Amino acid sequence: MSRVYNFSAGPSMLPEEVLKEAQQEMLDYKGSGQSVMEMSHRSKVYDEIIKTAEADFRSLAKVPDNYKVLFLQGGASTQFAMIPMNLMKNKVADYIVTGQWAKKAYQEAQIFGKANKIASSEDKTFTYIPDVSDLPISDDADYVYICQNNTIYGTRYKELPNTKGKILVSDVSSMFLSEPMDVSKYGVVYGGVQKNVGPAGVVITVIREDLITDDVLPGTPTMLKYKTHADNDSLYNTPPAYNIYVCGLVFKWLKKMGGLEEMKKINEEKAAVLYDYLDNSKMFKGTVVPEYRSLMNVPFVTESDELNAKFIKEAESAGFVNLKGHRTVGGMRASIYNAMPIEGVKKLVEFMDNFEKNN
Repeated sequence: MSRVYNFSAGPSMLPEEVLKEAQQEMLDYKGSGQSVMEMSHRSKVYDEIIKTAEADFRSLAKVPDNYKVLFLQGGASTQFAMIPMNLMKNKVADYIVTGQWAKKAYQEAQIFGKANKIASSEDKTFTYIPDVSDLPISDDADYVYICQNNTIYGTRYKELPNTKGKILVSDVSSMFLSEPMDVSKYGVVYGGVQKNVGPAGVVITVIREDLITDDVLPGTPTMLKYKTHADNDSLYNTPPAYNIYVCGLVFKWLKKMGGLEEMKKINEEKAAVLYDYLDNSKMFKGTVVPEYRSLMNVPFVTESDELNAKFIKEAESAGFVNLKGHRTVGGMRASIYNAMPIEGVKKLVEFMDNFEKNN
């Protein structure tokens, strides 16, 4: 069976070169006589793997020296609780709700203090990003929270909100390492890796050092304190060792591709192929206000559920898999992360064009 073009929103496709490298090292990692899957996370060999992965991530994302990079578990959903537990000193935080995940984070924060929804795009099914230039930021807010790219709805922030001096916290899961980012603009920026960076099971959190303290909400478990992980270089307990190793291979692949500036160009080119087609198609329509379109997640629909279902079924038979849209939006969604080659997008467009002609 040849490999398919996998448009899944996550877990999503990995660079073939990375998979082959992992395959070659599967039974014997660099002459150690063992797989990374079976080695002790306290061993010298593994210590080098995780330290190299962190160093490569830092150089790719240009992480300033006063930020810690943490490899954590529990996915982005655990960060929804860790952030208020560690940062909500005044028990107040402001949330901008632009999709399902920002909404879940906002709901989670309500457990720990007063979470204010200061802007939302729910009124139009999250198809745009609200104006964030002059928001009613609370005077006593501990931070302002956003989800910068919305996987389900296919929107992204064009510019970061004016937080009026408050710490910005951002979930960048579905655009992680797809373009350069200025880490210094955030207090905390994090992402689940299963979209752009590696296999599911790791979340990378980049946090400014002054925000890592013992002064957390009473009752915060040891494992949910950033300080626990920062003090132990992400090795407080057994980390998802193999998955971090694969992330490390992806970082090396990204460096080889020319870094994040180069990835951004490639990703813009890929997205343009699909959006140009959607803008000119009589059958398929993009669902997002054009100026807020994501480079990573492209939702689209036809005029009927029957036609959508027929398209998804025929696409799958033709080797284009996981195109079904999220249940809250319906229709289709193509996630075109870093590992999706441009020919995958071109072939999808060719398939859509033929489908349109025949239906």
